[in-house]
Amino acid sequence: MSRDGERLIELVNELGSRVSHVLTDMVPPAAQVHLLNAQRELITAMMLIYEHRVTTGAPRRPARRTATTRRAATKRSASRRSGKIPVE
Repeated sequence: MSRDGERLIELVNELGSRVSHVLTDMVPPAAQVHLLNAQRELITAMMLIYEHRVTTGAPRRPARRTATTRRAATKRSASRRSGKIPVE
């Protein structure tokens, strides 16, 4: 795991602990357990998303279509609509 990921976990844990201290008096114990479990699941999901984004890199842009490939694609889609098999 990268250093940024570790810092993100620390930040989320710190925020969660501060919120839990504030809500301790107002929230029943059963609800506190539920909220802690939800917090754990949220942190896990955020880390999985972060790791996926870091390991896969930036999304690639699709290649530009030239006039020839556009015409071929138009022919294929027209033949699909008409039920005919394209002959090239």
